Amino acid sequence: MINQLKQSFFQVFTVTTLWVILLLTLFYRDQPIQMVYLWNIAGISLIAALLFGVMYSALWNHLTLKPIWNIVISSTCNIAGGMGIIWLFSREMFELIAPWFPGMWLLSIVLHVIAFYFYARMDSRKKAEELNDILK
Repeated sequence: MINQLKQSFFQVFTVTTLWVILLLTLFYRDQPIQMVYLWNIAGISLIAALLFGVMYSALWNHLTLKPIWNIVISSTCNIAGGMGIIWLFSREMFELIAPWFPGMWLLSIVLHVIAFYFYARMDSRKKAEELNDILK
């Protein structure tokens, strides 16, 4: 399990770093970037890797909490991590969207409930098919 989480962490970290650099290259091509801002990019990648490479995998695949707690924890961490990423990317952008935080959190919970419902249905079907194959 630990090796899988490490691998997932580093994959998400690397892809996020490359994605942010690509977006900065496309949209901020003519603007100079201070060297210290590279640490912000590393911070953005670190937050994304912890959220999507470690937390989601551990929370949904390895921990045995009730689904409502998984939804609340993942929604809260997702929004907090997203706000941290935006703060690292642009303080002005963070100040612009900060008042919308409660609505974003509520929307995140609703979307996680919907995603969990569809994931649970697909997982149930898959397990039922596996059991049926064993019985044959």
